Amino acid sequence: MMYVGIDPGLSGGIAALTDNGLVVLAERMPETRRDVMDVFDDIRGRQPVEGPARAYLEKVHSSPQMGVKSAFTFGGGYERVAMGLTACEIPFDEITPQRWQLIVGCRTRGDKNVSKRRAQELFPHWKITHAIADALLIAECCRRVHGGK
Repeated sequence: MMYVGIDPGLSGGIAALTDNGLVVLAERMPETRRDVMDVFDDIRGRQPVEGPARAYLEKVHSSPQMGVKSAFTFGGGYERVAMGLTACEIPFDEITPQRWQLIVGCRTRGDKNVSKRRAQELFPHWKITHAIADALLIAECCRRVHGGK
């Protein structure tokens, strides 16, 4: 089974892990609809015979500090990812930051350096950036919850 984690912001990313926690994909959030679909098609194509992919999409909301244009762009990006998962028939659940952080042992309280450090601990052979750190941790959370070894 493949476990997918998605941090849907423009500065977020997408990551996929195997049952034993091997990183098979970790990249910045794609910019276009087609690019999003290509990533999910790639994940679907890598699915092992023994089971399909499963994804966690970080459940986020716009904030009052965002302007109208930023909130509109943010919401559009979130829905683009949700639609890509649906179109590629990758089942997904939404998960709050507080929940996935609790499961992977990394309460950030908004500090991206905390999640980057935790991702470096869990995936020492992978170059961790702020863009992919949360996605990797969300994928690890999905793996832990849905039966990864």
